[in-house]
Amino acid sequence: MTTAEHAVDRVVYDADSHIMEPPSWLDDFASADLKDAMHTIPIDKLGGRLAEWAKLAEAGAHPPEQVTALEANVLGGPKGYEALGAFNSQERSRTLDLTGIDAQLVFSTFSSLQFSGIRDPELLYEGALAHNRAMGAWCSDDPRLLGVAVVPMFQPDRVEKAARDAIEVGCKAIGVPPKPAGDRSPGHPDLDPFWATLEEAGIPFMVHIGPFHVRPAYMNNGHPAPVDFIGSGEGVQAKDYPNIHHDVEEFLTAICFDGVFERFPGLRGGVIEFGADWVPGFIRRLDHTLRMWAKSTPELNDLHRKPSEYFDDQLFFTPAPFEDVGELIRESSDRLYCFNTDYPHVEGSRDPFGKFAASLGEQSDETLDRFYRQNFLDMMGSAVA
Repeated sequence: MTTAEHAVDRVVYDADSHIMEPPSWLDDFASADLKDAMHTIPIDKLGGRLAEWAKLAEAGAHPPEQVTALEANVLGGPKGYEALGAFNSQERSRTLDLTGIDAQLVFSTFSSLQFSGIRDPELLYEGALAHNRAMGAWCSDDPRLLGVAVVPMFQPDRVEKAARDAIEVGCKAIGVPPKPAGDRSPGHPDLDPFWATLEEAGIPFMVHIGPFHVRPAYMNNGHPAPVDFIGSGEGVQAKDYPNIHHDVEEFLTAICFDGVFERFPGLRGGVIEFGADWVPGFIRRLDHTLRMWAKSTPELNDLHRKPSEYFDDQLFFTPAPFEDVGELIRESSDRLYCFNTDYPHVEGSRDPFGKFAASLGEQSDETLDRFYRQNFLDMMGSAVA
């Protein structure tokens, strides 16, 4: 399908998009106790026009005349809450029609922050279930919308059930935080039932960038604090961006060297919105480490493949639109990278099709098909069947 916005004449899947949640998005799915414990989404304190956008979101849809205007320029038009389909799922289906995108992963933006800091484990996991029910409901009317759950990892006796509950309410991927699982590695055997559940269900895990900031002292440079011009939830600044992948590198190192990919060869995962310039060098370092440290780290001898081989089959990454995807493929593999828009966040750019097409250059048709379609299908497994 080709439209004015669709810059490639082929099937396209989008590995990163978002809901811009209204402040009340979780209310219909939360108990009274959870509502009392949750934070509100502080849209009115995030700067710019977000207070005005909050009122728009609470209305539930854009006015008809505004919808008509937005349909004329979906990807190149307004971002955030003003974008077509930012918070209304019927409008989002229309954006897929107009852009020629055949399916789209959908992440939340703000709502997980409402409960992620709750100390009571019961309420924390209840918050995750409320989020996942809301996500499943939002995506339920269009099979092209593939909702991503959130599952806290710090209690092994709860995490498997949380994953099963998320799948039951219609979520098509399980988002996990790029950090230790409480006082354990995410590759600890206590968490094997969780990874086994995903492998058995054909449901991938997703690691998505969250709020990240370098240590405050690095920002004390004699200049005024920078303003968050993005307003998308992550709040990434200039000094943050070059370092945002450090947490996920630790996470991936742990699950790789702890043998998660070895024990669960059918498991798939996505590494979303961390960019990908760092990926080829990281994979090379993992291969070097396995070779050099196997004698002093006996469990590394239980790995029967190199990290690069596990990654090539089981992990997928979303490059930023300003990165040179062709160069990344030449440095590593065409099996690793997926097209994405980050819609309606501004970081995804107003021309993701054009920018990715330009950086891919004269790649083979097979490689282009992998980037736009096949890698997404390999990552999602039965979730998109």
